[in-house]
Amino acid sequence: MTNSSISMKYWVTLFLVGFFLFQGFLPTGYAQQSQQELENKRKQLESEIAYTNKLLSEVRSSRESSLKQLKLIEVKIDKRNNLLANYKLEVHSLNTSIESAELSLRNLNNDISTLKKEYARIAWYAYQYKTSYNKLIFLFSSESINQAYQRMRYLDQLGSYIRQQASEIKQLEAEKKNNVQVLSAKREKLTSLLRKENEEVYALENELKQKKQVTTSLGGQESQLKKTLKDKQKEANKLAQQIEQIIATETKPVAKPGKPATYQLTPEERVLSNSFFANKGKLPWPVERGVITETFGLHNHPVLKRVQTKNNGVDFATSKDSDARCVFDGVVTSVTKISNTNIAIIVKHGDYFTVYSNLDLVFVQKGDRVNTLQLLGRIHTNLKGETELHFEVRKGAVPQNPAYWIAK
Repeated sequence: MTNSSISMKYWVTLFLVGFFLFQGFLPTGYAQQSQQELENKRKQLESEIAYTNKLLSEVRSSRESSLKQLKLIEVKIDKRNNLLANYKLEVHSLNTSIESAELSLRNLNNDISTLKKEYARIAWYAYQYKTSYNKLIFLFSSESINQAYQRMRYLDQLGSYIRQQASEIKQLEAEKKNNVQVLSAKREKLTSLLRKENEEVYALENELKQKKQVTTSLGGQESQLKKTLKDKQKEANKLAQQIEQIIATETKPVAKPGKPATYQLTPEERVLSNSFFANKGKLPWPVERGVITETFGLHNHPVLKRVQTKNNGVDFATSKDSDARCVFDGVVTSVTKISNTNIAIIVKHGDYFTVYSNLDLVFVQKGDRVNTLQLLGRIHTNLKGETELHFEVRKGAVPQNPAYWIAK
């Protein structure tokens, strides 16, 4: 992805968000978000960006620019774009809330003004009868005992009403004071958000420049990149072949008369397989914390033109001395050495398999029963400071997209 295309993506994202806000509605998934949800999302993105910066600082310990450094910068740019879009939504939500608070405050002022006018009118009327002498004249001027009684009740009710009006005015004044404080706090928060949004725009511009610099640097290493890619593909092919051989051994087909040979699960394996499938989209990440640097499928090489790479799983960049962890209950079916610094573990979950590759130290052995989140091995950190786990999900020997299986 080029520098200009990422910049264009950012401005298109902001334009679409702005357009929907101007129109008074948001796409599904945005409209339902509360201020608190948007704030939580912002904090999550800020945390992810900070963690990506930590990984970048580890990778930058090498003077030579690397593809991993470039991918981490691209991940950070993507998260920064999401963060800026979230800021736009948060600012809009806060503006809407401020408008609502201002309207409420205007209505309160109108209510208080109306009550005060009414209170003044009634109080003036009551003032005329505030002395005992005036009250007696008012009562004794009645034409009958019944009228005198009604006038006495009227005076009592008038006094009670005046006290009630005074109490209501006092309550509304307290409510107004509270609303003014809330409104002031929201305006301060809005000012802070707008300032942070500007800071994020500035940070994004710097990251785009940084990406361009790294891309230019890598462009001068074409022969080395081709060699590295060739070695990586060779290792990936070796891993794929060994995985398929091991899975083929584990899933011995059973032939039935008139039917093609198929692998028959034991009752225990069938329960485990069904449970694994039932947790699709909810499996934990195979690392405690990490950043996805490459997804499943075919990808254009970020530097080499007309070159594509294939990934049978997902790659997670993580911090040094991190461990791989099992995503579901199962049985270790293989611990395979792919190279001197790459050990792969395969865990069987009925007729599903998960693969954890690029380990340099393992904590389990073949035949071990393992549980969800159990640590399997230490992830290798290369000389450039890059710590990355390759993770796969397979049904039988067929690779699945892990993005559909792990939690978002």
